[in-house]
Amino acid sequence: MQLSNYDTLLGYIFLCALEFTLTNKDELYDFRAFGLAIKEARNKQGLTRDQVGGIIHIDPRYLTNIENKGQHPSLQVFYKLVTLFHLSVDQFFYPDDAPSKSTRRRQLESVLDGFDDKELIIMEATANGITQSKGVEDV
Repeated sequence: MQLSNYDTLLGYIFLCALEFTLTNKDELYDFRAFGLAIKEARNKQGLTRDQVGGIIHIDPRYLTNIENKGQHPSLQVFYKLVTLFHLSVDQFFYPDDAPSKSTRRRQLESVLDGFDDKELIIMEATANGITQSKGVEDV
C-alpha cells in the first residue's frame, strides 16, 4: 500500500501552515530526520544522488542539501522522494505516535508486490514459521 496523494499533500500542507504561523525561527519544522531517512533509503537501494536526481528531475546538490542539511523540499520533490522510497511520513509528522505502517513495512510490501503466487506462498510459510518459533522456548 502506498501513501495516497491526498495524505502526502495534507501532511505537507500541515507543515507549511505550521511554519507560516510560527514566528520563532527555532520552532520551524526540522527536515533533518526526513533527509536522513531519504539518505538511508537511497543507500539501501544502492542509488547515487545523481541517479535519484535523474529519476525525479532535480539537481543532485539539492538532494545533498535535503539529506545533509535538512533543506525544505518543495511539495513536488517531497512527494516524489516519499513515493520513490516508499517512506511513511507518519514518522516525521507524528514522531510520538507509532505509525500504522512503518517505512520498512511499506518497502517490504513494495517488494512483495513483485512476487507471483508461488513466491508469496513461500513468503507466507516463512512468516508463519517465524510466528510459530516465537512461541517455542530455546532448548
